[in-house]
Amino acid sequence: MIPCVVLEAVVALFPVSEIALSIFRRSRTPRGKSQDQGSAGLVWIAVAVGVVGAMAAQSASIARLNWPDQIVRPVALLLVLSGLVIRWWAILTLGRFFTVDVATRRGQPVVQTGPYRFARHPSYTGALIAFSGIGVFMSNWLSIVVLLVPITVSILYRIRIEERALLAALGFPYADYCAHTKRLIPGVY
Repeated sequence: MIPCVVLEAVVALFPVSEIALSIFRRSRTPRGKSQDQGSAGLVWIAVAVGVVGAMAAQSASIARLNWPDQIVRPVALLLVLSGLVIRWWAILTLGRFFTVDVATRRGQPVVQTGPYRFARHPSYTGALIAFSGIGVFMSNWLSIVVLLVPITVSILYRIRIEERALLAALGFPYADYCAHTKRLIPGVY
């Protein structure tokens, strides 16, 4: 059985990596023009609301998942780790073009390699998978819903902002990419 401390350490790694991204991956060049429209702040607020709400919802015994720890811990760990791997694979694939503040640059290509072969926003797919793992760890279906709904809604809003900026900056090549690649879930959405 997976010790709880291992899962807690992996769960703690998630916000630490996100804070590091916020600090180090902002557009800093004069060519990088931010088009964020406050969406990053909205995502952070949604995460805070979701986490606090999910923790509060854990007390709803009627929503408790009666799964043994031998199932909950490995499933939660698998979801958090796979989500983080997908998120960081996407970030590393974009390289210098990844920013946390929706910025486009002159000469920016439409990246269609790595996880971008499968989805237009795999870093968000990874984040949602990781948050799902945190929800599973709480062993309460209401906690899972309360955690994921605000985060998902804020990410969908941010995707709209990002896609407008990318369409304006990259034009037809990005529109063509959008026509044959789903946003978050390959072949579905």
